[in-house]
Amino acid sequence: MLFAIFCTDKEDYLDVRMDNRPAHVEHLKSLGDKLVFAGPTLDSVGETMNGSLIVVDFDHLEQAQDFASNDPYAQAKLFESVIIRPWKKVLP
Repeated sequence: MLFAIFCTDKEDYLDVRMDNRPAHVEHLKSLGDKLVFAGPTLDSVGETMNGSLIVVDFDHLEQAQDFASNDPYAQAKLFESVIIRPWKKVLP
């Protein structure tokens, strides 16, 4: 089942994001083919990273929750909020 993980950074935490980015990317890569896609969200002018959108393929919600809570960004207390929802790909 696919799960969308929506993460919103705390305001003025860009330095925390950048400091932990290499470990975060490695965490994502560790999923192999379980990672559908991932990338940062941006501010309204499309310049500054301010969150993350990650779609993963797991059997259970608990696996997505575990993955999200073990993300180096989460461990560094970067996120103001994390929302995980089952997601259904329809198009294309």
